[in-house]
Amino acid sequence: MAHARIKGTGSAVPEKVLTNFELEKMVETSDEWITTRTGIKERRIAGEGEFTSTLATRAAERALEMANCAPEELDLIVIGTVTPDFPFPATACLVQNNLGASRAAAFDISAACSGFLFGLSIVDSLIRSGAASKALVIGAETLSRITDWTDRNSCVLFGDGAGAVLLEAEEDNRGILSTHIHSDGSYWELLHQPGYGSRNPASVRVLDENLAVIKMQGNEVFKLAVRAMEDAAHQALSANNLAPSDVDLFISHQANRRIIDAIGKRLGLTEEQVFINLERYGNTSAASIPIALDEANRSGRIKEGDTVLLDSFGGGLTWASALMRW
Repeated sequence: MAHARIKGTGSAVPEKVLTNFELEKMVETSDEWITTRTGIKERRIAGEGEFTSTLATRAAERALEMANCAPEELDLIVIGTVTPDFPFPATACLVQNNLGASRAAAFDISAACSGFLFGLSIVDSLIRSGAASKALVIGAETLSRITDWTDRNSCVLFGDGAGAVLLEAEEDNRGILSTHIHSDGSYWELLHQPGYGSRNPASVRVLDENLAVIKMQGNEVFKLAVRAMEDAAHQALSANNLAPSDVDLFISHQANRRIIDAIGKRLGLTEEQVFINLERYGNTSAASIPIALDEANRSGRIKEGDTVLLDSFGGGLTWASALMRW
């Protein structure tokens, strides 16, 4: 059976940097408060003319270049995002047009911060079935466009960016070993954007009641995230008869340093096994894992034959894991 193997990675972030010290001038907060509670020092903010599709396109181009793959060879383009350019068409269709990937089917996935791993799971299944042989999976967000910049508890968390991987079918023992996806809609109110859907369509009321921005119950999300991500990590390892000590690199959703540290401790991982870059980007939702994966790949943190464990949690609630042999 063919395996889906990552042959190229890419990422793109806006040039504009928003530091904790700059946030001190916007809301009642401090660099010390943000750093202590989140581990974040700065984040990237999309500027004029930068959208989810433009960031996704740049990340995709870099992944294609690394894989030496022409856009015309693609069978699929799948984007995980909760900040699409438009309600429709799918942002993936815009990226398909930007790339000139005329053969590729293109669609978006809405699974919040787990969107990239949900997309990875779908594409892996399609490649294993023989329905596709080359595909882009992208996580891309412009969360700054739906951030409540008056809420000091949430506005310090989020940033913009995109990450992409090029997957190809290969007949060997490397590539994605397994993926595991989960949801529990009973907790939907803990993390959501109330406005602009069919329940609260665009209106003066939506703006007046500040419904167009992210609403989050941080403490409850924190507790559920640690438990769910630990379970998802163990599920991936168990499915492949591996132990945490077999993991060469663990890349978690980059939401909060305390969450990552707690999961690493529960799994018994060392600092060397855990990749963290959220201090520079903050929480970029579906983009966080592919951005981190690209940085780890390009910096030499991942070597051929390494076992890489990916783990995420997001609104929905959704959570997911994936294990691969590089």
